[in-house]
Amino acid sequence: MNFDQLRYTLRANLFTWLGRDEAALAAFVECFRANPHNAEAARSIAWLHAKKKQWPAAAQWFERALAIEPGHADTWFNLGYVQEQAGHAEAAIEAFRKAVAGNPKLDRAWYGLGLVHAQRGEHAAAAEALRHAAELQPMNGAAWYALGMAEHHCNRPDAVRAVIEHCLRHDPQTAKRLVQDAQRADLAHLLPI
Repeated sequence: MNFDQLRYTLRANLFTWLGRDEAALAAFVECFRANPHNAEAARSIAWLHAKKKQWPAAAQWFERALAIEPGHADTWFNLGYVQEQAGHAEAAIEAFRKAVAGNPKLDRAWYGLGLVHAQRGEHAAAAEALRHAAELQPMNGAAWYALGMAEHHCNRPDAVRAVIEHCLRHDPQTAKRLVQDAQRADLAHLLPI
């Protein structure tokens, strides 16, 4: 057992629990130095950088974690998120795709992938990804709303109607917002008073 790694990990976790992020970051870096194959330490360092919106540093540490554990879908998702926040859409799309390839049930990765495609005006690709997110989380109003808007931008009125009908059963406020934002006054009669 690597006692240095254990000591640094315990210290880092204590500092994290106490809200002392700088001390936690230093301890996790020492933990990683004690064992440069410690993907969890690399992820923790990345998370602390992301918390401070230090996107390039966060991306670098998530990439280090992935070099150690290349199949870790959650880390691919986190890398996609920080790349999206940094404005690197292509890198975000690639990371989100690897996340869903590693875990097709990772709804937040499908959602992130859909949002990045939507931001780029790639509405058909957005709708495809958001459909997965919405199906995996049928009560997630944000995913259904984004799916409805992607379908609207693809000029698929029947698909928009189906999304609105789903939202009426689970989230009437989202249905109302979607009717307004997708300019579907023809469906206003479906909304509750």
